[in-house]
Amino acid sequence: MPTERDAALARYINEYLEYLEVEKNRSRHTVTNYRRYLREFLAWSQASEPTEITKELVRQFRLYLNRKTTRQSPGQDSRNIKKITQGYYLIALRNFLKYLARRDIPALSPEHIELPRPEAHSAQFLEGEELARLLEAPQGESLRAVRDRALLSLLFSTGLRVSELVSLRRDDLNMKTGEFSVRGKGDKIRVVFISVDSAEKITRYLARRTDIDPHLFSRIYKKESMAQQKDDLAMSVRSVQRLIKHYSALAGLPKKITPHTMRHSFATDLLRNGADLRAVQILLGHSNISTTQIYTHFTNKTLKEAHQKYHSPENNL
Repeated sequence: MPTERDAALARYINEYLEYLEVEKNRSRHTVTNYRRYLREFLAWSQASEPTEITKELVRQFRLYLNRKTTRQSPGQDSRNIKKITQGYYLIALRNFLKYLARRDIPALSPEHIELPRPEAHSAQFLEGEELARLLEAPQGESLRAVRDRALLSLLFSTGLRVSELVSLRRDDLNMKTGEFSVRGKGDKIRVVFISVDSAEKITRYLARRTDIDPHLFSRIYKKESMAQQKDDLAMSVRSVQRLIKHYSALAGLPKKITPHTMRHSFATDLLRNGADLRAVQILLGHSNISTTQIYTHFTNKTLKEAHQKYHSPENNL
């Protein structure tokens, strides 16, 4: 329960979260994250009014975030939270201040909050032979193996985020046209295309299903009676992560493979086969092409190869 001291600012934060949910139609996941980020700021700052959010307070909060540590699991050493996570806190705070400004509530201008520069990194992806080993790792004709082959194939052939994958329902897919619509980040809808091989694997998997759960990919229990007792058989994001970790180990891949590795592999495969960056942006559902530019090291590689092949200073002597 908020105290009398922090009631004003806490009330504005709650109203902002309701605004995100109702008027902006943000996903439950987004609202939950914003609630966590803003409530942590509230607890840390002990601010009671919006006017108490000053540039100095924000500077101190950034210092707090930079020194904040977290422990992933028991027995592991604590470590600093990532720059991208620090950015999420500041984005939530800045957007909250924008909301206050729109309501003409005196507060710090949101322009005073600068976001941390993201850590430079390159996308990890699978080479052709590695990808083939992973896709073929589920062996046999058990329902689990048939499901997992379909799941891995669909991830690679569509570039779906894992959250999008587990949200899919059977009737979302149109096997005749080989495409379907998916609701991605920010509730943006995009069209996704299914490869012929992936469509065949999904059709074979669905033909083996005996449950009535509407989700495309469902959990499998050793006893059918156990499955019938469950109201929701949808696979979780964590279960897909474990599945890919299991099969990457089975395939003998030395890299740390995640569902996002499949998404990166999808994008790099498109670029290597001639797709332009704008097309890849649309297929991935990126709002900004700058996000897609993480893959430009492949186009740079192509340019380098062209330079080495066609330009030789010795030829001009």
